[in-house]
Amino acid sequence: MDLEFAQSINIKKDISSFLNDYREKLSQLFSQRNDEDEMLATRGLPPYVLREVLECNPLSTFIPSEYSGRGGHTSEALSMLETTSYQSLPLSLMMGINGALFLQPIANYAHEEVMENVFSRFLVKKNMGGLMITEPDYGSDALRMQTGFIHDDSNKVYKIDGLKHWAGLTGWADFWLITARGADKDGELGRDIGFFVHDSSNGGIEVLEYYKNLGLYMLPYGRNKVNIEVPENYRLQPKTTGVTMMLDILHRSRLQFPGMSTGHLNRMLDEALDHCKQRMVGGMSLFNYDQVKERLARLQSYFTVSSAMSYFTSMNVPLDHNTARMDVAANSIKSVVTDYMHEASQSLMQLVGAKGYRLDHIAGRAMVDSRPFQIFEGSNDILYQQISESVLKMMRKGKENNLYNFLKNYSLTENAAEYFKDNLDFEIDYKLPQRKLVQLGQAIGRMVSMNMTMKLGETGFNSDMVANSLKVIREEIQQCISSYTYNESPMMIEEYGDDSSWLRYVKD
Repeated sequence: MDLEFAQSINIKKDISSFLNDYREKLSQLFSQRNDEDEMLATRGLPPYVLREVLECNPLSTFIPSEYSGRGGHTSEALSMLETTSYQSLPLSLMMGINGALFLQPIANYAHEEVMENVFSRFLVKKNMGGLMITEPDYGSDALRMQTGFIHDDSNKVYKIDGLKHWAGLTGWADFWLITARGADKDGELGRDIGFFVHDSSNGGIEVLEYYKNLGLYMLPYGRNKVNIEVPENYRLQPKTTGVTMMLDILHRSRLQFPGMSTGHLNRMLDEALDHCKQRMVGGMSLFNYDQVKERLARLQSYFTVSSAMSYFTSMNVPLDHNTARMDVAANSIKSVVTDYMHEASQSLMQLVGAKGYRLDHIAGRAMVDSRPFQIFEGSNDILYQQISESVLKMMRKGKENNLYNFLKNYSLTENAAEYFKDNLDFEIDYKLPQRKLVQLGQAIGRMVSMNMTMKLGETGFNSDMVANSLKVIREEIQQCISSYTYNESPMMIEEYGDDSSWLRYVKD
């Protein structure tokens, strides 16, 4: 692209000016020119709204400068997502899907020809892209996906056939990044995974069904029949294996969740503060009630911790850094901050009361829109389990059995662990049941988050907010550790039958 075009899309603006212009446009679109509540409570997005959003080139923050993007700087991408999510969480997810799950993989693994084509069309034609991994029978068990590919050497294409669902932007995306496993001559699927860039204008993807998703109305989801041919050079090129590439792509995306969460949590906090200061109950402002102050303190803590995560990712995850081994950091950030997103939405709902229980109110929308974040890109229960498994694996490798001794020397928890010496000073059991792995993972994930918050506090970030957040997160960690050390485990009674009916025991 020439310099004249590069200047026309404002890539030379400093990030503050870029974000200010973008913020003003979002405010006009979602608050001033439209009824925000009504627009976001209906399915889809008016085409002119999406067009004007993309005219601001928010996705240029994910594109390297040599292709006329803003440079692919992590801090710029996260700040763009934060600005978006303050106004609209679904729109921020749309930007995140395009950036973290499509543009960044292209930048790191695609052929030069593919990068030039894709980045040009995103900047000039305002195209969008998505990722297809999940299949109806293989959700979290992605490595067993049944979509297969074969290489047609004579035509220099890959033929891909399968069924995918829950891909955000179903029916909308101009490009898809599609995963599949190689099939041999007998149709048996191999263990490794390939990623293929498909141009939707070439056809081959049929939307069999659009889902009536509970939240995130702005994004279309559905079930897709995939039967496509992709040119050889439109396959991503892993540095080692396709599975490792998938880990890098998913970990990088999870590490960038704070971009979406920080803006959302800031909005929840501002909405809660405005409501509580204006609402009078029992002759005084709702803000003056002790229980309300406790909720607000937690909301502010969630925002602070999410900000600390954004700082961590910006400082430690440049575009060209492979994140395949950053599982503990990525899983901790994604699981903890998405728990906070939904908890904050629940708190706003509680504070607002009955009128918040409306789909066209920010509290009601926030509650249903934030809930899927705890499920997609790895269910939080699974991620907490994986955090524990990763830590136990490192402990075994280092021949360390004492949990405190390990955590105090582990880079992601070294500062936070000191606060829990009495609670963590015990020998670990390497044969933990799944529920205990989840509980331990919840504690470790929050300890990682606490460590990040302490690091943020060293930069000059508001010290009172950091101190408040550390109090809140220490309490959460204590509760998680207590659950982990509590030895009585409830069991499911499968055959509970007629003797579970209380009515049988009522005496006339």
